[in-house]
Amino acid sequence: MSQEALARFVEATAGDLGIPGAAVGVWADGRESFACHGVTSTANPLSVDKDTLFVLGSVTKTFTATTLMRLAAEGKVELEAPVRRYVPELKLADEQAAAQVTVLNLLNHTSGLGWAILADTGEGDDALAANVAKLAELELVAPPGTGAFYSQDGYNLAGRVVEKVTGLTYERAVASLVLEPLGLSHSFFALGDVITRRFCVGHNKGEDGTLSIARLWKHYRSNNPGAGLASSVSDLIRWARFHLGDGRAGDGERILPAEMLHRMREPTVALRGSSLGDAIGICWFLRDIGGVRTAGHGGSANGQFADLLTVPERDFAVVALSNQGPDGIPFNHAVIRWALQAYLGVTDRDPEPIP
Repeated sequence: MSQEALARFVEATAGDLGIPGAAVGVWADGRESFACHGVTSTANPLSVDKDTLFVLGSVTKTFTATTLMRLAAEGKVELEAPVRRYVPELKLADEQAAAQVTVLNLLNHTSGLGWAILADTGEGDDALAANVAKLAELELVAPPGTGAFYSQDGYNLAGRVVEKVTGLTYERAVASLVLEPLGLSHSFFALGDVITRRFCVGHNKGEDGTLSIARLWKHYRSNNPGAGLASSVSDLIRWARFHLGDGRAGDGERILPAEMLHRMREPTVALRGSSLGDAIGICWFLRDIGGVRTAGHGGSANGQFADLLTVPERDFAVVALSNQGPDGIPFNHAVIRWALQAYLGVTDRDPEPIP
């Protein structure tokens, strides 16, 4: 499959859907291919390239989970341990749930926590601690371990576990344990790091079809573990390659034991009738497509969308980033479907409804 064919599809699909800016990357047959389209902002346009930063939304969760897996590999975190071992001040609406919920429950969305409070607890280093102090206000939808219920604040609590174990801020811990060792030099949480580089803003389409600049650019610092990373398609392809590998960085440094990396792609809880996949591993959503097992994650921010899908048995990955809502969703999905078919001959069909 040629670079030109990828570029043509991205250009045509983005044009049809009115996407101001997009970046797509593919890892196939041992090489990287990129196709970028359009501009970072309709108000202050710069061309999108493979190093342009997009807000990743929930794809950030894969970085939080991998950081905790590294801490587990180092013996600093036990995945099956109660969260209170590391965050003893945790209080939830139900005391029994607060005592029982484990780190693994946070990572595979079986904590029983509702989606999120999304409290603005400021931009200081105490933002996550202040968010945890509010979790008694969060709805509990099920006892821990009884089923999968997607929770943003579950991952924000996981970020607080990272802080307590390392003694660092969540952002510094992720940078030192994951981003820097893997050479992800276009991935940042802080606005001060982002604004000195080329970055996309989100756009939202009004009822009359006109686009407006999306504000807020991203949510509060307390939401960083669940959705706060800004990154580029080049970094995300490198990230995907790490997860397709044996746990070592490009320079040979061991980041994770191979068995722990691969464990993240093993099913931990089944999903029933979900568009997200057939099961959840440790963070990754697992889905069988055309006879191959995929592991991926999507993310949405305000007018920005990110999707990362890997096919481990074929050493394949595709990343799609876009900056217009709501059409970024069908754009990303169309790109991923096209790439699966074009590079692997795998057809992703719409699911058949069942009674």
